[in-house]
Amino acid sequence: MESPQPQQQQPQGPKKRGRKPKPKDEKEQQQQQSAGKMKEGKKAQQPSVDEKYTQWKSLVPVLYDWLANHNLVWPSLSCRWGPQLEQATYKNRQRLYLSEQTDGSVPNTLVIANCEVVKPRVAAAEHISQFNEEARSPFVKKYKTIIHPGEVNRIRELPQNSKIVATHTDSPDVLIWDVETQANRHAVLGATHSHPDLILTGHQDNAEFALAMCPTEPYVLSGGKDKSVVLWSIQDHITTATDPTKSPGSGGSIIKQNKPGEGNNKAADGPSVGPRGVFCGHEDTVEDVTFCPSSAQEFCSVGDDSCLILWDARVGTSPAVKVEKAHNADLHCVDWNPHDDNLILTGSADHTVRLFDRRNLTSDGVGSPIYTFEGHNAAVLCVQWSPDKSSVFGSSAEDGLLNIWDYDKVGKKVEHAPRSPSAPAGLFFQHAGHRDKVVDFHWNASDPWTIVSVSDDCDSTGGGGTLQIWRMSDLIYRPEDEVLAELEKFKSHIVSIAGRKAKGNGVENDDKSPCPCNPLWSKMVLLSSSSPFLTAGWRRHTTQPSPP
Repeated sequence: MESPQPQQQQPQGPKKRGRKPKPKDEKEQQQQQSAGKMKEGKKAQQPSVDEKYTQWKSLVPVLYDWLANHNLVWPSLSCRWGPQLEQATYKNRQRLYLSEQTDGSVPNTLVIANCEVVKPRVAAAEHISQFNEEARSPFVKKYKTIIHPGEVNRIRELPQNSKIVATHTDSPDVLIWDVETQANRHAVLGATHSHPDLILTGHQDNAEFALAMCPTEPYVLSGGKDKSVVLWSIQDHITTATDPTKSPGSGGSIIKQNKPGEGNNKAADGPSVGPRGVFCGHEDTVEDVTFCPSSAQEFCSVGDDSCLILWDARVGTSPAVKVEKAHNADLHCVDWNPHDDNLILTGSADHTVRLFDRRNLTSDGVGSPIYTFEGHNAAVLCVQWSPDKSSVFGSSAEDGLLNIWDYDKVGKKVEHAPRSPSAPAGLFFQHAGHRDKVVDFHWNASDPWTIVSVSDDCDSTGGGGTLQIWRMSDLIYRPEDEVLAELEKFKSHIVSIAGRKAKGNGVENDDKSPCPCNPLWSKMVLLSSSSPFLTAGWRRHTTQPSPP
C-alpha cells in the first residue's frame, strides 16, 4: 500500500490568525454594533495600546531580570523550547522552535532557531529595555528552515527526545519531524515542501490546534473538527529506525511499511501511522488536549461545546468524566499540573481561567471549579503550569497580556497594606510587552522562570509578529522573607560605605537612609511602587530613600 501524502485543502487566502470567531448572524452583529457605540465614550478615557506599551517599556529595567525582543516578518502561531545545547559562564544556548505563517507569496515554514539565554543577574538593567521593536534580536539566530506543507498552527516536542516535533496544519493529518536530520531549505515561491518523517492519520476532518505529546511514552494526542480525540504511538518509528534489535512498543508495530517498488513519489513523504484509538464524546470542534503527567493512558480535552472531558484508554473510547458547561463559552486550552495529577487548568472565550480538581468531578456532568481566575479582558488562548513551582501557572489571551498566577496566594489574608482593588486574586505578575494577541507561550524547563512568548501583530501593525524571551526579576517570585533579608544585607553594606565616604568629606550622613545608588535596593524601591501585584509586605519594608 502506498504511503499517503499529507492531506491538504485547496489553497486559500490568508485567514485570521489565532482563534477564529464563529460566524455571527445579522441580528447579533447589530446588537454588538449598538453596544460598541455605547462603550466608545468609556474607551476614549482608557489609555491606548501604545500608551500602555510605553508605560510597560519604561518599567522593563525594574520588572525583568532579562528580556529579548525579536521582530518576526511573519507571525508564528506557536513557540516551543527544544534541547539545551551548551552551558557557558554567562549564558546557555538552546534550540527554539517557531513557524512562519505567510500570505502565500513564500512557503509556510517550520523554523529551528538557536537562542542564547542569558543567566540570572547577568544582564544590565539599563540595557534590557534598549531594543528596537522593528529589529531582530542578536540572541535569536535562525538555524534551519523546513518548508512545511500548509500553515503551522501548533508545534509540540517529544519529551523523550525533543529533537522530534509534531506539527498541526490545515489538514486532518499530524506531521512528525526529526528536525536534526531534515535538510535546511530556502523558502522561495514555488519550492516543494519538505517531507515529514512520519504522518499520523485518523482524523476525518481538519485538526488544526489540539495537539499534545505524552511525558511518559512516545504517544501523540490530537483533536479536530471531526469532534474526536485521536491517540497514536510513534515508539516503533523512534526506536527501530535507529536500532533494529530493539523490540517495538506494547502495541506492536503500527507503521505501514511500503513494499519495494510501491509508493513512487508518495513514498518520499514517509511512512504513516494509524491510531491506537479514536475517542468520541465532544459535540463540537476539539480545541486542545493534554496528557496526564503520570500516565500515557489518561488524558483530557476541551472544545467549542464548552465541555471538559477526561478519558481513560484502558476502559474504552467513551468519556470517563464529562463536565458539561465547564465555562460559559468555547474552551480554547487545557493543561494538567505536572506536580499534582488532580489539578487541571482550562481557558475560555469567556475571558477566564478555571481550576478543576478531578477528585471533585463526576460522570454525570457535574463539576464546579475550585477557583475562577479573572484577569483578562478577552478570550484566553493558552494556559500552562510552571515547571518550577507547583502552584504557579501562566495564561495568555487576545488582550495582549500574559498573566502569571500563584494559586497559593488565593484566599490568603494580607496583613500589612490594603490590596490594590485592580489586582485579581492570585495574579502576581503581568507581562505586557506584546501589543496584540499572545497566541502561545512556553516555560523553559532547562532555565527556571524563563518564558518564550509570541504575538500575532496583524491587527495592531498590519502584519508580522513579536517573539519575546523574558525572565521576571527574582525579587518578585522568591519568598518575601528571603528577599527582605537580602535587601537588608545590601542596605547595611551600602549605608556603611556611604557613611565612611561622607565622614571623609566632612559631611554628616544619616545611617538610616540607604544609598540610592545601589541597583538592587533601587530596583526593589521601584518594584514596590510600580507593580500592583507585589505583596503589601514589601511596600511596608521598602520606602523611598531620602536624598543623600
